[in-house]
Amino acid sequence: MNNGELTIGVLALQGDFDAHRRTLKSLGVRTVLVRKPEELEDIDGLVIPGGESSTFLKFLEREGFLSKLRAFVSEKPAFGTCAGAILLAKKVSNPAQESLGALDIAVQRNAYGRQIDSSILTAPTKLGGEPLEMVFIRAPRIDEVGSKVEVLAERDGHPVLVRQGKIMAATFHPELSSDTRVHELFLHQVRNGQ
Repeated sequence: MNNGELTIGVLALQGDFDAHRRTLKSLGVRTVLVRKPEELEDIDGLVIPGGESSTFLKFLEREGFLSKLRAFVSEKPAFGTCAGAILLAKKVSNPAQESLGALDIAVQRNAYGRQIDSSILTAPTKLGGEPLEMVFIRAPRIDEVGSKVEVLAERDGHPVLVRQGKIMAATFHPELSSDTRVHELFLHQVRNGQ
């Protein structure tokens, strides 16, 4: 299956979902902006973008969206960035909130401070090639990972890019960088049904 045959949804309730859509489009992938629960039915994988995780939850309360999204991520590949990583996590703190519980990680919201504390770092990863540019904006911090979670990149000893089976999460914003390796890895997972 090539990228053109894939249909990737981008959860488009809030946040910079369009940056993900543009990155996926540059990789030759058909994308659908997902705004209704029934739009989850015809996609091969889902990107959950950054934004405000508690605001996401308010939008997801409508029309049984949260339960349909929970069912989707239990069966199909999903990739969450920043707030999306928070939504996928098993445990959320600062403050505690509901999540999809699809990824065996514990996340602390806004752990690196406010918007003014945002930063761009470059660090080595397990993706191969050059160090990866990572854009952190009011980023969560992954404080714990389960035994089945693979850590692909770290910042100050804390995981920032992880995957477990068909679920991936980044506490940074790969869609704001010209480096497409993180999205390419997700597409590889979708193609291989991981």
